Amino acid sequence: MRRQGVGVALSLVRVGFVLASPAGGTFGTVRILVTNDDGIESEGLHVLASAMTAHGDVVVVAPDSEYSGAGAAIGPLHLMDPQVHKVRFEGIEDAWAVSGAPALCVMFARLGAFGPVDLVVSGINPGANVGRSVYHSGTVGAVLTGRNGAIPGLAVSQTVEGFGVEGQGWEDAIADQKWHSAAEVASVVLSGLLADEHDNAWAVNLNVPNREVADMKGWRFTDVGTLPPRSITSVSLEPHPENEDAYRVAMQWGDAVDMPVEVDTGAVMHDYISVTFLSRLTAQPATGDSKLATCLDGLF
Repeated sequence: MRRQGVGVALSLVRVGFVLASPAGGTFGTVRILVTNDDGIESEGLHVLASAMTAHGDVVVVAPDSEYSGAGAAIGPLHLMDPQVHKVRFEGIEDAWAVSGAPALCVMFARLGAFGPVDLVVSGINPGANVGRSVYHSGTVGAVLTGRNGAIPGLAVSQTVEGFGVEGQGWEDAIADQKWHSAAEVASVVLSGLLADEHDNAWAVNLNVPNREVADMKGWRFTDVGTLPPRSITSVSLEPHPENEDAYRVAMQWGDAVDMPVEVDTGAVMHDYISVTFLSRLTAQPATGDSKLATCLDGLF
């Protein structure tokens, strides 16, 4: 695999692996939960699930509709009454649609609703999940939810040309997605992740350029950038023509950003594969002379 533009081309690796369990033992055949945030009918989900059969037994558990931007939200369970439906899914015997967000799909799976799960793979999302968008991505949120239960995971996203903000409809924008390229890269990355030794359950965010593999420049381990590829710069309220108390939120988009290839945003925008190991949320230590501590001490 090429790194920083040097090396050999990617190849699709089809190898069986033994995955170490959180308890220190080993699993037999890896059982892979494949999910997404675009819904059970998304083409990217189907292509990814097919590719993952090279690495183990696959169970598909995905939202029954669009949940992009849901992050790691599971929703108000006491109000939702979530439903689960068995679905037909080409090449996969065990496939389910859930009336809830991708994180909820993973949470139900983690708790045993669909049998044992050793690994979460989420995607393929049309549109890079880099920079600030990592915080809000349902694709990434599914993997973080798995990691919370000591299940490792891989989130897979692919850039979209134009980002659908140039007067181009979304279906037209994703018509030329090279899903096969992202699936091939994801398969190779998963091969390496499963072969490596890890101290804890990993959460890896993979972003792939919308190119044929041979046309990509290489790959990089990256940091999370401070910006997405293109940002909403401002919003304004426009009166609704039929309701004087209602307003439409109009969003203004800025230009595409040019960031260094050391961060996820810059890497994929310069046609590199971006691989980012995401950390857990951790507490920052308070300063010794914290005024907050003084205020709290005043309560007692």
